[in-house]
This record gives sequence, C-alpha cells and structure tokens, in this order.
Amino acid sequence: MTNTADQGAPFTSRFYTSPDGLKLHYRDYAGPPGAPFTVLCIPGLTRNARDFEELAPHLAQKYRVLCAELRGRGLSEYAKDPATYVPPVYVRDMQALLDSAGLAQVALIGTSLGGIISMVMAGVMPQRLLGVALNDIGPELDPAGLARIASYVGKSRPITSWEDAAAAVETLDGVIFPGYSKEDWLRMARRRFIQDETGAFRPDYDLNISKPFAGNAAQVNLWPFFTRLNQMPALAIRGETSDLLSPQVFARMKAEVPLLQQVLVPRHGHAPHLDEPEAMAAIDAFLTGLPRRIGVLTKLRRGIGAAVFLGKLKAAGVI
Repeated sequence: MTNTADQGAPFTSRFYTSPDGLKLHYRDYAGPPGAPFTVLCIPGLTRNARDFEELAPHLAQKYRVLCAELRGRGLSEYAKDPATYVPPVYVRDMQALLDSAGLAQVALIGTSLGGIISMVMAGVMPQRLLGVALNDIGPELDPAGLARIASYVGKSRPITSWEDAAAAVETLDGVIFPGYSKEDWLRMARRRFIQDETGAFRPDYDLNISKPFAGNAAQVNLWPFFTRLNQMPALAIRGETSDLLSPQVFARMKAEVPLLQQVLVPRHGHAPHLDEPEAMAAIDAFLTGLPRRIGVLTKLRRGIGAAVFLGKLKAAGVI
C-alpha cells in the first residue's frame, strides 16, 4: 500500500485479486471518521482512477471513496486473455473488490463503461447497492459515439512530450469540451497517458481492450438491467452534446424509471468529468438523500428479485 495525495487529498493505493488471479488496483480515500457509507467510482473504457481526481477529494470530505481501476488500466494488471475485457468479467471484479474491502453495501458512480458495469450490478447484486449514479451512459448506445470511440480505442501514435500528449487529447476532445485552456489539456493528458521508466509516453491502458469492444459494443441492450434501477435511488447525468447518450434515450430512461433523477451538463459532450458545478451539485444532493444502509427485509426482497431476474435472462438466452 502506498500513501499519496491527489489535489491535496490523501488516498491509499490498495490491491486485491480478481477471481481469475489478476492483481487489481483501486484508490482508497478514507473520508472522515464515522463516514455514513462508501462510494465506489468506476471509470470509463480507456480511463483510470485519475478520472476522479477532483470529484473523489470533494466527496471524501463526507464519505469514504474508492476509485477502481479496471483490469488492463492504470496500476491494475493487464489480462492475459483480451476476451476477459467485457462487462460480465468487470462485474465479477467489482464484486471481488467489495469483498476484499469488506463492504456489504456501497453507492456507485459509473462513467460510460463504468455506468454499464453499474447497471449490470444493479441487476445481479442490488442488495449491495445503496444507489446508482450514471454518468453519460444509458441502456442504448448511440452509433455516432460508438464510431468515434472505435476510431481511437486501441490505437496509439508516437508521443514525445506532455505537450504532445495534451495536443493529442485536444484533437480527440476539443469539440466535446470547448473553452478548455492549455493547462486543462495538460491536466487531461496526465490522466490518460503515463511516462514509463524509459521516458517513453503511452496511453495508460492495455491496447487489447479494443478487441472485444469492436465486436460487442453495438449489440449492447441494457434495458432489462437498467429497469432494475426502479428498486433503488438512481441519478443520470448527461452531457448536453453527448454523442453516446442521445436525448431520446435519456427521455426514455425517465419514462422507464420514473423516480430517476436527471441532470444536464451544458456545453459538454461524452463524458462530463464530474468536476462541473452542475454535476457536483447533483451528485452531492443525490448522495445526501441515500440511506446509510439497506434494511434486512429490503436486502432479502432484492436478493430474491435478482435471482428471479437472472433466471428469466438465462431462460431467454440473454446470458
């Protein structure tokens, strides 16, 4: 374990073992004594715990906060088999994280792929979730956003400096985040790239994560899992110009889960960094409204519901 600090807030690097033997990493912001509960933040496809380097210290003023790094990202070990870079395996990894950390129940904040993982967790282990916040992701993925992601995931061009890395990130995301300064792009580059012991720069993820993504992403239908959010508090955040979560799907999400809280982050696309005032205020209010724990009867009811739900999916050949 390594104690360090991020934006002035201390955290501890912790490791645990996945069901198939990988050494996986997460950041642990302890929060204040007597914190009401723990928040687990799950990042997007090519991202890592640094994506929450502003949100996590903010939340850690009140809660314990864990920031996961999925297999093949950040300090987590790369998978030997690229076919394991898929949501069902990530969900098992998150369950192993909770077990390793001794956490019976948590609140989830999931960005993009992290939100997909969160929706699946709501379907298969609702008895462990106090509530779920989804960041710019829904049960259907817009083809335009998928095409944009497919154009860069698993690909890397030579990077020779942090300024060069910042320029590469700006090329990808300049339209998504208008008004960012040179300093902002350097900050984003340090989230996405690392400089290894030889001095070379590279993306901070296994380029092989692109292999299962290319064949499976367009076929995702998460509506059966998303509607399981009817049984718990839920929040959905959308970037106003998102090309992955369409306005139509965002509206249908509210129709399918009537108690879903929703917020729009203006002028930003996929995905908000959750340091925006609108996003932070919505997350603060959402977490404040969550119960500290789930009662025994609610846990039992959710557990039985999850078993029935999974049985129906298996019978229908979905899983």
